[in-house]
Amino acid sequence: MKVSVIGSGYVGLVTGMGFIKLGNEVIFVDVDERKITMTNNAQPPIYEEGLEELMKEFRGKYYATKDYREAILNSDVTFIAVGTPSREDGSIDLKYVESAAKAIGEALKEKDSYHVIVVKSTVLPGTTEEVVKPLIEEHSGKKAFRDFGLAMNPEFLREGVALRDFLNPDRVVIGVQDERTKGVLEKLYEPINAPKLLTDIKTAEMIKYASNAFLATKISFANEIGNICKKLGIDSWKVFEGVGLDHRISPHFFRTGIGWGGSCFPKDTRALIRKAEELGEEPLILKAVVEVNERQPLKLIELIKKHVPEIKGKTVGVLGLAFKPDTDDVRETRAYPVIKKLLEEGVRVITYDPQAMENFRKFYPDIGEKITYANSPREVLDATDVILIVTEWKEFEELDYSGKIVVDGRRVKAAEKTAKVYEGVCW
Repeated sequence: MKVSVIGSGYVGLVTGMGFIKLGNEVIFVDVDERKITMTNNAQPPIYEEGLEELMKEFRGKYYATKDYREAILNSDVTFIAVGTPSREDGSIDLKYVESAAKAIGEALKEKDSYHVIVVKSTVLPGTTEEVVKPLIEEHSGKKAFRDFGLAMNPEFLREGVALRDFLNPDRVVIGVQDERTKGVLEKLYEPINAPKLLTDIKTAEMIKYASNAFLATKISFANEIGNICKKLGIDSWKVFEGVGLDHRISPHFFRTGIGWGGSCFPKDTRALIRKAEELGEEPLILKAVVEVNERQPLKLIELIKKHVPEIKGKTVGVLGLAFKPDTDDVRETRAYPVIKKLLEEGVRVITYDPQAMENFRKFYPDIGEKITYANSPREVLDATDVILIVTEWKEFEELDYSGKIVVDGRRVKAAEKTAKVYEGVCW
């Protein structure tokens, strides 16, 4: 099948390359010339395990362009995979989705055959039918479910293992209204061996939000219990090993530490809170989930002061800037509030991350230029006796932390075994 993907960020690029791996041809559409050039040169504009190898292997089966018309007229199905960032009040900003819908509508004017449009971007329930559909209809002069298909197909990709998640998912959720669109998506996903849940469009949108909100809740719950465990001298990881053995609960997402970040959980949880409030509901649990997560990284500062009461003027090493290992994504990383607080306390910061240093410098200009970036983790250890671990990169497990005071937010066993003084956030 011929597929076009609007947006070549994490979701769009991984989705497109995944469909290529399944035997399809893909046209990527983006407004960013840098991303277009890199994609056409088989160079991923993002870091994601296995992506570069896949792009080189299937070169010739895809290309990138700015031209919506070219992409729509030369494909059977189009996936909208643009960003849906948060506004300051937590509500979702649909400007990229709206822009894509308008441009798709303009291109559809010239197409006689049935074309399927699938929203892959994370949007609140009602968005596909109440925002995307009327915009495409207005700009194309065509009628949804008669002249063109419309569906919602949420993504459940974890950065760092996104390709693996696309090809071997827990489930594929397809929100459709008409049989013709359903048939197209069933054929497209036929090679994937996973449960396929067919729902209406609005339900598919809600499944994505409910999934992310629950996982965020699970982490914040674990951290709240972990904070209690810390005061009682109990290892919270052992506690949740026992809790997770209950088949009703499962052990996943019970890694206590300094909380969640990234492009999904913070944005989606806040958007769901805002939507609930608009509907006249009071989302007490979701608000608490966010509050616990906002406090959690600052536990590192509390614990460091336990061992170094006067930290002003001291140099502190921070290992890890990405929100999780195996990605260069720094959106909502827990490193930001930690480093910001250290700088406010008059601390000099030296940091290392194998992938995310350049992104951190650009994404957080308020503090990004005030810290020192090391060329290796060893350089950080040589520069100071006080170390904070913020991201659990594998290479941090290979270091010798002898003679160091280490406050660990992610449970790096090498630090636990070799540091002169070791403190875990919840253990």
